[in-house]
Amino acid sequence: MSILIAILGLALLILLHEAGHFFVARAVGMRPRRFYIGFPPALVKVVRNGIEYGIGAIPLGGYVKIPGMHRPAASDLDVQLAPALAEDPSLFPKVARVKRALEAGDLDAARDALPELVRGVEESTLSPAAGKAARRSVDELRDGLSPEAYWRQRTWKRIVVIFAGPGVNIVVAILLVGLGYLFGVPGDPDRTVKSVKANTPAASVGLRTGDTIVAVNGRQTPNFDTVSRLIRGSKGKPITVTILRSGRPVTLGPVRTKKIGSRWALGFQPGWKNVTYGPVSALTHSVNTIWSATKATITFLPRLATGSGRKQVSSPVGIVDVSSQAVALTFTLYLQILGLISISLAILNLLPLLPLDGGHILFSIIEGLRGRAVGREVYERVSAIGIALFLVLMFIGLSNDINHLGGG
Repeated sequence: MSILIAILGLALLILLHEAGHFFVARAVGMRPRRFYIGFPPALVKVVRNGIEYGIGAIPLGGYVKIPGMHRPAASDLDVQLAPALAEDPSLFPKVARVKRALEAGDLDAARDALPELVRGVEESTLSPAAGKAARRSVDELRDGLSPEAYWRQRTWKRIVVIFAGPGVNIVVAILLVGLGYLFGVPGDPDRTVKSVKANTPAASVGLRTGDTIVAVNGRQTPNFDTVSRLIRGSKGKPITVTILRSGRPVTLGPVRTKKIGSRWALGFQPGWKNVTYGPVSALTHSVNTIWSATKATITFLPRLATGSGRKQVSSPVGIVDVSSQAVALTFTLYLQILGLISISLAILNLLPLLPLDGGHILFSIIEGLRGRAVGREVYERVSAIGIALFLVLMFIGLSNDINHLGGG
């Protein structure tokens, strides 16, 4: 159940991120065509008011399709309509008219010539593959020539739409971490036993859940730090543990401690003091926590080039694993972990690499300064580099997670 909750939490963060793009795009006059969680092929999809909503089979994020992301270019037609032209040469004059207009920079003329090309494609007898490619090319051209096309919008509108996704993640991160502080988060461990591990000295000596440790070897233990220090200091020697059980003192042992990992221990899990904050204090602590996490993440990024940095990379598998462990402890801790994941998603998406949001923001600024749009081919080449880097990181993260889950 905890794994399912963790998966749903991650899906919710992606949903909210894409919703940021979607609703802000509509608010500034753009008309999104698709809203997907996951990437194609679609597992489930439905069309409402001209917008396709769906869930993709590849669970690596989500996307909102906004028409006309790139300025149409004559070279686009050469590539996308090549199969159709090879099968039906009668389309050449219609394509040529649109191309001449695009090469001359006359977008109105290109838009006027488009209906003739559309009719030609619809009336032509093409193979399924060529017909599909031709129709997709015509649809993209129509979107790119529309006054509502993304590339034709003012720079500030494009930046606002792209930033809206990470912006929502930042707000969600602050809210989730703040809710954790508001409802109570685990503070310092206390002397009360939360659980006892099987086949350990604690189990053999009769330690139980709910016992409160008040002394070790006759020495008073006012807090868990003292309990931990005395147990670790035994170094395998027999110790006695005095507890309060149902209000009565009981001395257990002597029993030898056992080396668990790198420390001498009895084999029990302490309880935690639940610390709560008022609304203002919770918000303040949340902002400080998110800011600290942001600085830590930015500082970590250059370390990806080193072996130690790469070992800390995780994939969605590892993220779900950590989240599910938090769910198993306390729900408020899970909320805070989810908040930290949300801010990590925001920072990742704001990296100045295509096809990430940060890359689109960078190119919008460049286009605004140049006074003209960057061609699709430039976007595609730069995006290929970003996708390659992303896939490498995903592979490294997945390898780390498999090793971790396998005990490696």
